[in-house]
Amino acid sequence: MFRALVLEKEGDAAVAHIRELDESALPSGEVTVAVEYSTLNYKDGLALSPNGGGIVRTWPHVAGIDFAGTVEASDDARYKPGDKVVLTGWRVGEVHWGGYAQKARVKADWLVPLPPGLSTRQAMAVGTAGFTAMLAVMVLEGHGLTPARGEVLVTGAAGGVGSVAVAILAQLGYKVAAVTGRPETEAYLRDLGAARIVPRADLAESVKRPLETETWAGCVDAVGGAMLARVLGQMNYGGSVAAVGLAGGAGLPASVIPFLLRGVNLLGIDSVSKPYADRVRAWGRIVTDLPMAKLEAMVRPATLADLPALGAAILKGEVQGRVVVDVNG
Repeated sequence: MFRALVLEKEGDAAVAHIRELDESALPSGEVTVAVEYSTLNYKDGLALSPNGGGIVRTWPHVAGIDFAGTVEASDDARYKPGDKVVLTGWRVGEVHWGGYAQKARVKADWLVPLPPGLSTRQAMAVGTAGFTAMLAVMVLEGHGLTPARGEVLVTGAAGGVGSVAVAILAQLGYKVAAVTGRPETEAYLRDLGAARIVPRADLAESVKRPLETETWAGCVDAVGGAMLARVLGQMNYGGSVAAVGLAGGAGLPASVIPFLLRGVNLLGIDSVSKPYADRVRAWGRIVTDLPMAKLEAMVRPATLADLPALGAAILKGEVQGRVVVDVNG
């Protein structure tokens, strides 16, 4: 038997209950993992919402798109009992039962060995948000970004992806400008390494003209929508934006002029279906490029019982940093 936060349909609404389940209830998969920690992402907030956020299709369901723990049983030669593993993506927690439980069973291809030097708790302080931030930095580097090129903007900087992006970029020697709409997060962002704070209102207006003053050498954008459109017109010649989120909307009311006259690059970051080798490389970079002390400063501890309220809060933009869920707590 194991404990899980189970989403169940009650009338037209999805309601979360902590249940004791038999291991036979787990879905099919080659590897069974004793989960130690999970985390909270925007998608998890959607799954925990009263209608399942449009991403949960079958009930009952166990959400949690990330988890880290110890292999308990494996039918795949790559993993043996006792191995430490981490999982992000692959629509786990959406169409496949996820990490808000003390046990999970998944396909071996979805797992990555926990990198040396990283604990399961630290891995979930990183989670999909931090993994995505690392992918964004790597892609920007691949398109020529270096500290010498100039200032790098991070939008939605106090959120999960933004917090890790700020810390990684500062550690790598970049001058980081952090966008936030919450003045109370400014000290937090400066502690992570932000050199300056940009009020959200400065970028919230829709595009006034296709090109503005060249300001940013690169950008990690977690907002999308009108803010992304505005940022595109402020990029330096040849600068790149890594698009990682849509907190400000899925639309893009932009002009093609920044692409045509300044050679700006808009780079999409997918963390869900990233190939295994790329995942291993990104996790390796996380160990070397993300200061663990700064990672710890982002952490908000939680238990399974805390998740419904935290899920609602993250959808409102009220969660700062990274939530680490002790599923055994």
